Amino acid sequence: MPSIYDAIKDDHDTHRKMLDQIAETSGDSKERRTAWDSFYHDVKSHAAAEEETFYSKLISKTWGQDAARHSVHEHQQLDDIMEELNEMDMSSSGWLTRFKTLKHDYEHHMEEEEKDVFKRAQEVIDASEIEGYGARFEARKKEERGLIDKKREDSLED
Repeated sequence: MPSIYDAIKDDHDTHRKMLDQIAETSGDSKERRTAWDSFYHDVKSHAAAEEETFYSKLISKTWGQDAARHSVHEHQQLDDIMEELNEMDMSSSGWLTRFKTLKHDYEHHMEEEEKDVFKRAQEVIDASEIEGYGARFEARKKEERGLIDKKREDSLED
């Protein structure tokens, strides 16, 4: 199983590709809708799993409290933008403008996490303390994805 750092980084690499893929689409096309839906649900489950595994461990360390709070705050800001995008007309120039903001902000967040937060976390959390967290992250992400899919199914039935 990958380390927590590798598991998160692997997701980030996937999300970067997804962001680029969405940016290459246009209008209210099936391609854009499909790419956006995949990105939206993957990021939602990633963020929940990250907060419940990695950030919950990081916040238990003195230095980690500020970093964890900052990253969770950024998650909320990104989530707010994603919810706005869900409500907007994908063919509007406003959607693309807002998406570009999301892309920029999320790319910044991922870079900051990988370069700064991971480095500091590795300094303050002993490897033995966080062993198995990659597997926990993956399991929690899968569980969260199941909850998201069930919620979507339930809303389609209403």
